[in-house]
Amino acid sequence: MSDAAIQGIKTVLHPVADMAAARKLYAALLGTEPQTDSEYYVGFDVAGQHIGLVPAGAQGVTSQVAYWHVSDLDAKLTEVTAAGATVSSPAKEVGGGRRVATVTDLDGNVLGLLQDS
Repeated sequence: MSDAAIQGIKTVLHPVADMAAARKLYAALLGTEPQTDSEYYVGFDVAGQHIGLVPAGAQGVTSQVAYWHVSDLDAKLTEVTAAGATVSSPAKEVGGGRRVATVTDLDGNVLGLLQDS
């Protein structure tokens, strides 16, 4: 096992068909306006959690993905692929010093990995 510590699930992305309608619904649900609001991403920060809305099918996101925050994305990718996971989306920068990747486990579940700088 590596020293790439898991810091918990703090980010969940939801693919949506209608960004404007979903933004309205999630703002009502969460009781706050989004901190990030663009045509390709709407993000809410609530109680230490980040809830993101993305266009359905964008960048391969077709179902909800929970992102495990890790201290070393590359090390954790190496560790989980050695244990049998398959890389679905390789590590990439998504802005603000944040890197993400997704893997598929042995049963087809998509797991997100996220590292903040």
